[in-house]
Amino acid sequence: MHPPVNFDSVTLDAMLSDWLRALGEFSVEAVVVLGPDPFADANQRLVLALHPPRLIEGARALAESADFGAPWRDSDAPLVAWQHIAKSAYETHSRWRRLWLGHGYQSVVRVEFPLPAGRAFECFMFSPREYHDRADAASLAWSVLNLWPLLRRTLVEARGVLSPRERECLALAFGGLTARQSAERMACSERTVNYHLANAMAKLKVDNKLAAVQRACWIGAL
Repeated sequence: MHPPVNFDSVTLDAMLSDWLRALGEFSVEAVVVLGPDPFADANQRLVLALHPPRLIEGARALAESADFGAPWRDSDAPLVAWQHIAKSAYETHSRWRRLWLGHGYQSVVRVEFPLPAGRAFECFMFSPREYHDRADAASLAWSVLNLWPLLRRTLVEARGVLSPRERECLALAFGGLTARQSAERMACSERTVNYHLANAMAKLKVDNKLAAVQRACWIGAL
């Protein structure tokens, strides 16, 4: 089981810590970022980032649950969800709610960033108080929307799955360019482009360019 990326990245962990301080006026004391497992089916999620680290068990229980997963995305549910944890903590399959409630958290706000083929990144913000005003959840969602581009880029860099040149080749392929056209754009040989694409396919455990592009999207590289 892979640890959250920020456990090995000072830069990413500092970003999450600063974000929590900025959310202090809303009493947010924990954040979790989930993302798809690129090597599993659409229901499998990974804990990509978590702060503070002591809540790892609750974060993993959330990732393993069916809540907000593929069925949720198939239902045309909203991209922002707001729940009082205690009101549903003892429903079937709610182990993550019981764990978070045990740590004193009462409310969670979730913001989803959809990806191709039914995957998504998800940001969860936990607070020890109940929110009684929709404006609080809206303000938290706004904070995530503002931070997400930087947070996503930092996550990708910290994971280090693909090199910058491999990401560039896949991005050009995603745009419909052939290896020859990509080589002209990158001022290199077609052989070099194919070399980077082959490396990317090997790292992403696929045997064709289209599948590599799709999995690169799932890890946030494109």
